[in-house]
Amino acid sequence: MADRIRVARIGAAHGVRGEVKLWSFTQDPAAVAGYGPLETEDGKQRFEIEALRPAKDFMVARIAGVADRDAAAKLCNLELFVSRDKLPPIDEPDTFYHADLVGMAAVTPEGAPLGAVTAVHNFGAGDLIEIATTAGGEPLLLPFTETAVPKIDTALRQITVVLPSVIE
Repeated sequence: MADRIRVARIGAAHGVRGEVKLWSFTQDPAAVAGYGPLETEDGKQRFEIEALRPAKDFMVARIAGVADRDAAAKLCNLELFVSRDKLPPIDEPDTFYHADLVGMAAVTPEGAPLGAVTAVHNFGAGDLIEIATTAGGEPLLLPFTETAVPKIDTALRQITVVLPSVIE
């Protein structure tokens, strides 16, 4: 299990007063402001969200110490993390943090090995699961839906993947 969880990504500067676009990866997007200081993956930089408001497809954040557009622009594309112990525990079945999927084995419905989960992405149209295949080459990117990934077994640390049929 991952001990640090990615909870947000800073986007482009928003306006001229140092605000940034923020993509929250928490179930309640506004909850990201309540986890205390957020850190970069290496833990070398810490950020405190002073204010957060919803916008069209993202949140707008004011970050402590960031007072102008130039300072905000330097933060673009930073991934923000918190320690797992700051997040609520998972009490529901079939619920997990995406970080817990990384490293799980990926198998077919028949149990044949496909590879391993290397990431879960969201580029705006829903989650995609990335699998490094045992055959090598380019990784598989599949929609992270119940149709494509019908079973997640956290005890066995494996997911079942139904590959899409090829249209001829």
